Amino acid sequence: MSKNKVLIGSPIHQKPEILSEFLYSLGHLNQDDTELSFYFIDDNKDPESTRLLYEFQQKAKRVKIERSSYSDVYVKDHSTHYWNEHLVWKVASFKDSMIQYADQQGFDYLFLVDSDLLLYPETISHLVKQEKDILSEVFWTRWQPDSMEQPQVWLSDEYTQYQKGRGDQLSDEEATTRFHEFISQMKVPGVYEVGGLGACTLLSRKALQKGVGFGQIYNLSFWGEDRHFCIRAAAIGFKLYADTHYPPYHIYRDTDLEGADDFFLKAHKKTRIRIKSEYKPKLTLSMIVRNEENRFLKEVLEHHASCIDHAVIINDGSTDRTLEICKESLSDVPYVIVTNEASKFHNEIELRKQQWEETIATNPDWILSLDADEFFEDGFCEELNKLMHNKEFDLHSFRLYDFWNETHYREDHMWRAHHVFRPFLLKYRPGFSYKWKETALHCGRMPENVFQLPNAISPIRVKHFGWSREKDRLEKFKRYLELDSNFHYGVKEQYESILDPHPNLIEWKD
Repeated sequence: MSKNKVLIGSPIHQKPEILSEFLYSLGHLNQDDTELSFYFIDDNKDPESTRLLYEFQQKAKRVKIERSSYSDVYVKDHSTHYWNEHLVWKVASFKDSMIQYADQQGFDYLFLVDSDLLLYPETISHLVKQEKDILSEVFWTRWQPDSMEQPQVWLSDEYTQYQKGRGDQLSDEEATTRFHEFISQMKVPGVYEVGGLGACTLLSRKALQKGVGFGQIYNLSFWGEDRHFCIRAAAIGFKLYADTHYPPYHIYRDTDLEGADDFFLKAHKKTRIRIKSEYKPKLTLSMIVRNEENRFLKEVLEHHASCIDHAVIINDGSTDRTLEICKESLSDVPYVIVTNEASKFHNEIELRKQQWEETIATNPDWILSLDADEFFEDGFCEELNKLMHNKEFDLHSFRLYDFWNETHYREDHMWRAHHVFRPFLLKYRPGFSYKWKETALHCGRMPENVFQLPNAISPIRVKHFGWSREKDRLEKFKRYLELDSNFHYGVKEQYESILDPHPNLIEWKD
């Protein structure tokens, strides 16, 4: 029997302390009869929260993270959360994009959940089994510190939680009685028809295809995108339901964090073991590739894959199997591949800037910038890990050896690259103003002012095989003469020495 495919969607603008608990909850959902995928819109302002999302992506399967372009401030304190019109409709647009994505990708269900809720492991599986098109799991919140707990579902209008017919005139006493009847009902395990819901809602494929959504209904003054969603859903023929079997725990205030462990103890029927481990910085490989099928790409990626946590690849107009090789070689590593339909190879600075922007968009801790024909020597993983944990330096440089065949590197007065330490490993500092060497050729793999950051050198060596084949040397020679015929960016004698028939070669020693 095939599993139902469920997309869990969550717009996230959250404190890391709360987000960590939310992601722990998602990571322990039961998937015996469902296949879960995740779609997060990262609207965080705290880089630690963004890091937690990418850490979750590394551990879980089928995780899509989309970075928000907004820069709003969302305020909450010990009393309540403060929303405004712009924030409401921003979140509405996020949720609508998730609906569209779930529909386009053919998911059986979309589960929209707020990032301050902790779920029982059985939640998704149970909701799917109810076979409802729109169904929310009920959770309870004190909207004000001194108020009673109330569910996030209601019966009519904006938040009316008692039965009231059109035209009914109820006394305060009768309204209160009916209110408490509804509250009592929501505490009994069951599935109930309601008039409004939100924040923890399962939508069927039928609902996705028929046009449910959170967009603003222009002639409706009710506050909040969930009201507009519910009214639109009812207008197109859907009934709304609330399930009360597995109530999530709502971390509405920072003080609610204290109850997270008790919730997990009840939800998992065992004590959650908190392992205090040393923070592991995320290492992101950054690389440009172009028609690498018959060169070194597969070996380079497989050689470094076990050491990296993420990869950002610019596929610059490749016409061979380069893209497929990247995907195959990085099958166990989260990656982003950006393909240029037309190559930017003729203007290196434009290409390097693109590589940089796409890399920092993933909010890396450390960036390892390599070309597709460069190998760190054996033992590099342990060395890089040590360097990333060294809080004294933000940049580390290494010696690069130009191999002229599989076993020998070149050394003479024109080829002395390995006598210089070059930057390969950089700790990304969002607040630092990075500046590039604005040249079309030989602009560098990193911004030229990175040496203003605290930096150090490493004894680990880098093997460069870009010159190791005669065919490649001839192609590079022709490229340099074409792009730099006046020798503005390079030295004429060195260009000519590329074709030297008797270069001085030295055998590599491990």
